[in-house]
Amino acid sequence: MTLLSLRLNDMFSPRMTWLGLVAMLMLKINPRALPLRRVITTEGANPMRHLIALLCRLSDCVCKRSVLAAGLGFCMVASVSAEDIAVSEQTFGCILDWPKVRNTRFKHSDPEKLKEALRIFRDSVPDKEYPVGTILQLVPFEAMVKHPHEKFPKSNGWEFFALEVSEAGTKIRDRGDNVVNLSLGAPCLSCHQPAAKFDFVCEKGHGCAPIPFDDQKIAELQRADSRCGKK
Repeated sequence: MTLLSLRLNDMFSPRMTWLGLVAMLMLKINPRALPLRRVITTEGANPMRHLIALLCRLSDCVCKRSVLAAGLGFCMVASVSAEDIAVSEQTFGCILDWPKVRNTRFKHSDPEKLKEALRIFRDSVPDKEYPVGTILQLVPFEAMVKHPHEKFPKSNGWEFFALEVSEAGTKIRDRGDNVVNLSLGAPCLSCHQPAAKFDFVCEKGHGCAPIPFDDQKIAELQRADSRCGKK
């Protein structure tokens, strides 16, 4: 019995070379990177054992790489999912508690992203997306919430909400990207579509059709929010 260090050139005898090449091409692994174990052999031993040993090492390496790649992919997906916002009836409250730009009220759990959303709207920045998690309200009974694009592709991530408000709180009547605006009798998305250059957010000069409320009426509706008590 002789203890030999297994090398790629030693293993691939003329009748085994083609098998080794096929294995290397299929697995796409650099043989110099393989931590090959020592193998006990005798003169005239069946070279198939060496090929099996190598393939076991190759399979082990491929498996480790696959697990690593799967782990990285899972982390990336988890990271993307973590950026989304979970919206419930408790998400909404007195509209007067939210900061506003002109007539529109804003909310975001991250103060820095809230500032960014306020800036984008205040300056009417074109071709700029609002941060995921941004919530906009013009009147107490309607809202729109920014999600990642892939969640609502037609509206670039915006989910529309029809709300019922009372002193007891908020009730979500309808939500999604097919919600119908009752005051206009049309889908919210159809009204916001002309403002695609401004991330589907309507404002004077953004291309949206006029709404049936002037600035004074909007202010009255906001002050009348029954969730606000005596504010």
